Amino acid sequence: MVLEDRKDVPSKKKLNYPVNETLRKYLLKYDREVRLPVMYSDMLRFNLSVPLLDNEGVDTLWHTVYYDESEMKDLFPGLEYIYALLHASGRMEVMEHLSVARIDYCSFGNSKPFRVRIINRFNDNYDHFYVKVADASRVYGLELEHILSPNRINYLTDGNTLIEEHIAGMPGDVFIRQAVKDSVFNKTRICKEFVKFNERCFVRLLGDMRSYNYVVDITPDIEGNQYRLRAIDFDQQSYEGRLKFYLPHFFKENNKLVFMGIGLISEASMLQYQQEERHIIRHRARAGQKRLKEIFHIMSAEKLAPEDKIISLGKELAAYHQNQLFTKIRSMGGLVKEHLFACIFHSK
Repeated sequence: MVLEDRKDVPSKKKLNYPVNETLRKYLLKYDREVRLPVMYSDMLRFNLSVPLLDNEGVDTLWHTVYYDESEMKDLFPGLEYIYALLHASGRMEVMEHLSVARIDYCSFGNSKPFRVRIINRFNDNYDHFYVKVADASRVYGLELEHILSPNRINYLTDGNTLIEEHIAGMPGDVFIRQAVKDSVFNKTRICKEFVKFNERCFVRLLGDMRSYNYVVDITPDIEGNQYRLRAIDFDQQSYEGRLKFYLPHFFKENNKLVFMGIGLISEASMLQYQQEERHIIRHRARAGQKRLKEIFHIMSAEKLAPEDKIISLGKELAAYHQNQLFTKIRSMGGLVKEHLFACIFHSK
């Protein structure tokens, strides 16, 4: 089945929206906007690329890229400094033993990211970060994740360049293949977390959470494991006009988790987990009230999707909440704000 025939995926490539000056002032205020020594355009000057295969020889859709020696002399120190900015406020004296080990590029998807591997020369331990185009939708998605989710997000911007830290975890599609073999006890915990993740995405309208757009953080516990699903792709923050697009359980890539949950979790338990998550989000919204108010003020005044998508989503939200106010809103930011507050403050 081709991508365009499916009703649970975007109909066409997402439009990019640049970071405007109002949003940039917000980013400066909260130490997100800094002067970077390397821009996204600098990363494009590679002269050779080879497909990157996984341990089983399968194409990962990433390409390892190589640069001329003269390019590397300027590029690599700058990338090492960016890593220091992310993790040590730019203090290179504690990062001198780190170096760039590899750079990968992915032309698949909207952001066309570069993934930079940084290695510790003392013990061969490594970490990653990403260099992307600073699309406004992605920035709003990162901010809402930082404020409203149980996770904190570390990222930086400069002009049209976005730097994101690596979010560790098992890729969702890999995890799903293995989850069906787990114990019943752990399967129940997995399904509970999927319900909560589904709710987090829906409440703040984060779309396209197919299994390869999130990871699973697994924490050993006293008995069994605990699980947390974490979004890693924020391109589709409140862009599409269909409400189902913001509910991960409607994507066929997540079917195994959905069917597992149907067999293990009662409807009463599912409703309990949903309300628990909305309750926790309400507390986070109150704790971050000032910052949330600022970001929604900026987001509501900006064009972040075509008009037809805004109107379509407004109609679906009006039907969901039984409130015609949503049909009068003409910005995606405004829809996110009203939907969020309706879910966490006015839901039964």
